[in-house]
Amino acid sequence: MLRAPNSGVAMVFKLDESLVVPQGYNNDDDLGELIMDLDKVHPELRGYARWIPALSYEKPTTRMVVSCLLKLIPKFKGDQNIKVSWIDHDQSRSKIYQPLVPKSNGALLWIHGGGYLLGDANADDFSIRRIIEALGITVVSVDYRLAPEKPFPAALDDIVVSWQWLQDHASDLGVDPRLVVIGGQSAGGGLAATLAQRLYDEGGQQPVAQLLLCPMLDDRTATRMDLTKEKHFLWNNANNWGGWACYLGQSPDLPEAPAYAVAARRQSLHGLPHAWLGIGDIDLFYEESIAYAQRLNDSDVDCELLVTEGGPHAFEDAMPKSSPSIAHWDSVFTFMRRVLQQD
Repeated sequence: MLRAPNSGVAMVFKLDESLVVPQGYNNDDDLGELIMDLDKVHPELRGYARWIPALSYEKPTTRMVVSCLLKLIPKFKGDQNIKVSWIDHDQSRSKIYQPLVPKSNGALLWIHGGGYLLGDANADDFSIRRIIEALGITVVSVDYRLAPEKPFPAALDDIVVSWQWLQDHASDLGVDPRLVVIGGQSAGGGLAATLAQRLYDEGGQQPVAQLLLCPMLDDRTATRMDLTKEKHFLWNNANNWGGWACYLGQSPDLPEAPAYAVAARRQSLHGLPHAWLGIGDIDLFYEESIAYAQRLNDSDVDCELLVTEGGPHAFEDAMPKSSPSIAHWDSVFTFMRRVLQQD
């Protein structure tokens, strides 16, 4: 149903710089025709939109500075309600959050965002704690390798490893392996969608559902100059081109992309898990999210869609106490309780 409520060897990777610049312009002077009007933003979210810029994350210097700033944020190490531990895999690791008083034997495999370029398993500490407080479930957050140093399929391979680890150790965690949701935000949402596709094709235990928050689903969005000129808040289409180019190792405008690299490129969505998809109507990913949700429903995959009026990218984390964010998470929790059989 479609719902829209209001190996130990260090390697240096050098990306062709021409790939990270969208075709059709060479500098910001070409982008001055349109700048997103702050009046389009929900009143409670304007403070966030006003002060959070869309930086050039595809540039190494920007990534280095942002990564250094992110390291200054205290990391959640557990408290009287949640136990935190880490599991090392071959080339990645996972952060495990376990409620000391579980309310469910379900679990969530969580994938952080960051345009395939930034972030780590600590990135969504606050949101994961919010999820655990509401649902009382175990959450496994994947610390996957990042582009451009490690382009596709590194990240997805790492996530598959975490998925398999969770399945193999479900009984130790008090988890029913049949009640595991896969989810993520932004690039993490896109990775969750491609994970669902790959797991379906490979067979074995399937996720009970997929949770897609403002997901990064379609590299072809990066080719649209009308959206590039719009200059969306936080993550704009210049960022988008750079992120996809770094992740794919090729220009986003090519006719084909590798299997499981771009969720929206898959021809058939039949047989995938139930889905919840949330997106703001002024998010760069709005149109591709609506299209993907519709395709899921047309493929007999139940997809619940929540559209937030005036919602910029990732608003649900940036302004957690705002009414749009509360409504967003309430919808997430309602969906999760249903698929995890908590109702």
